[in-house]
Amino acid sequence: MIREHVGSGVSRQPARERWSSLTRSLMRALPLGLLIAATSPVSAQDTVEWTHLGGNAHHTRYTPANNITPENLSELKEAWVWDGASFAASSGRSTPSYVDGKLFTVAGPRRHVVAMDPMTGETLWSYREPNTFRWEYSMRADYGKGVAYAEVDGKGVIYIISPAFFLTALDADTGAPLEGFGEPVPIEGFAQTGVVDLLAHLGHEYDPYYGIPKEVGYVTSSSPPIVVNGVVVVGNSAEQGYNQSRIENIPGDVLAFDAKTGDFKWKFNVIPRPGEFGHDTWENDAWQYTGDVSPWAPLSADPELGLVYIPTNPPTVDYYGGFSPGDNLFGTSLIALDVETGERRWHFQLVHHDIWNYDIPTAPVLLDVTIDGERIPAVAQATKQTLLFAFNRETGEPLFPIEERPVPPSLVPGEHASPTQPFPTKPVAYDLNGLTEDDLIDFTPELRAQAIAALDDWQIGPLYNPPLHRDNPLGKRGAFWCPGGGGGSNITGPAVGDPETGVIFVTSIAACSAIQLLPGAEADLRYMTDNGTTTTGVTPAQYANGPGAGAPRHPSGLPLWKPPYSRITAIDLNTGEHLWYIPVGETPARIRDNPALAGIDVGNTGTGAMAIMMATPSMLLYAAEAGDGTPHLFAVDKATGRELARVQVPASSRYGMMSYVHEGEQYIVLQTGSKLTAMSLHGPIAQDAAH
Repeated sequence: MIREHVGSGVSRQPARERWSSLTRSLMRALPLGLLIAATSPVSAQDTVEWTHLGGNAHHTRYTPANNITPENLSELKEAWVWDGASFAASSGRSTPSYVDGKLFTVAGPRRHVVAMDPMTGETLWSYREPNTFRWEYSMRADYGKGVAYAEVDGKGVIYIISPAFFLTALDADTGAPLEGFGEPVPIEGFAQTGVVDLLAHLGHEYDPYYGIPKEVGYVTSSSPPIVVNGVVVVGNSAEQGYNQSRIENIPGDVLAFDAKTGDFKWKFNVIPRPGEFGHDTWENDAWQYTGDVSPWAPLSADPELGLVYIPTNPPTVDYYGGFSPGDNLFGTSLIALDVETGERRWHFQLVHHDIWNYDIPTAPVLLDVTIDGERIPAVAQATKQTLLFAFNRETGEPLFPIEERPVPPSLVPGEHASPTQPFPTKPVAYDLNGLTEDDLIDFTPELRAQAIAALDDWQIGPLYNPPLHRDNPLGKRGAFWCPGGGGGSNITGPAVGDPETGVIFVTSIAACSAIQLLPGAEADLRYMTDNGTTTTGVTPAQYANGPGAGAPRHPSGLPLWKPPYSRITAIDLNTGEHLWYIPVGETPARIRDNPALAGIDVGNTGTGAMAIMMATPSMLLYAAEAGDGTPHLFAVDKATGRELARVQVPASSRYGMMSYVHEGEQYIVLQTGSKLTAMSLHGPIAQDAAH
């Protein structure tokens, strides 16, 4: 165990203790609607917590704090900056939690756990896991996204999953590993308590230091666990599917442990075994040797229903699944599991036999809605393909009909694409959804003609336009589909829900993928992979990933398609209708000053980046860049999308933001690369006043 203390090394309590521990615990247990009532009016908002990565277990990214409003937004000042550079932090993907008077986050590829003073940003304690080869080999190491929190016997506990795939429980006051939790790890430097080796419960042969043999598979984590009713539920992630050319892998099975003891409770098989529901969707006995289907995005939960909601990604090898024919449950699915037993209550597969890299990249959002006079507990999932799927979160019944519609067949030898895919009848797609010539840039006839010419060697088409191999009968270089694996709703743009109205706000980008498939043995030389032993028949050549790699581009440097290049869309889940959409931020200089657009008023194209969003009772707040490139916070009317206010901020945001009220002062924390930047109405607070 390595536990690092910064400064005096003494964990300090807040200057004033407004609420009793009992009251705080009650507030965390309240449904969000009651929580809002309990923290109103503004004068009563002395403490408002942000207890989960997404603000609450429902992952709404909504705060009932309302001290900061559109009327005073322009008065925001920098309160403090915490710099994670000493932890080698860079991704800016970790949203802090504020619980019981402290901020908690993770930082850097070692995924240090850090506790901070909420008034000053001072580091109170930090913890890091000892080194292992499992960590050295890990991917997505700097993408921890945050922590989980629970109270055990009246004491706060922080839970994290490390890149090496250990679950650690820490005393929230001191950062010390939790006594009586887990089991000893036979590696020098590890504490004898407070840690669970997650590999011990997946059912594969492994070495405590080196992990699972690489030819068998690989597992890591890029999101925190979630604690629901005393149960710690653990997701995972695998090697990126677009870097794979071997069919062997391990499944990303979901694990659960007792929050107090660390005792193993259950495992859910994301690739069903013989006799389990969905096993027949894996043909060729592919369930025996292939894997992934990892729930790498954050999880959501409904403690009252005792359900945890699991979003998954596709099976092994993006863009080709000829070695695993069938629908491949539970790939690219939303699964509701009983948190106590791990039993599947319901599921819905959003993409059958996913060969488009349409993994679910963000947490499901839970809201209550009213449809035809009936109050319904809902869960909504935004997707890369710009379709919003919404269900009764208790039963899995769609809020609005979902139709199976025919999609184009695959022309790749050995591939067996699904003949149909599910399409919600409501809401309709909220961004670029398939590509035709009508979608191409049209500022001038010449620009449109150039876009058409740039795509001449590529097969375009509707949503679920399938990948093509190099020697395809169409004579095309490959397939170009929209949105692609980096388009639609994606990692850095989590959706936001308004529990007061049942409206969800989704941010998206118009981006496409250009993929050519080639023989697996050739791709193997590109990836230099040592995972697995059997190369696939075909695998991606990666034309769309990296400058100069061969993807189609407009000669002017402009996007091939019409703006807006990124947007926010408000969708009323009570009706399934779009309320409004707006571009994200303002037209950037690279578009506005492009010589091909001289003398043309292009309007607001949006920045081309997703909005970093959060909702409050009085506004939708989002971070983006203004037309001159300066980073701003924009306040938007939730009902109309009209801009209400804006304020320039010190740095551009990434992934998410959060807010809390501590001792009567509301703070907004922006994730600004290696730093966390806190804004408040009164700015810095003197040290002698803080302690």
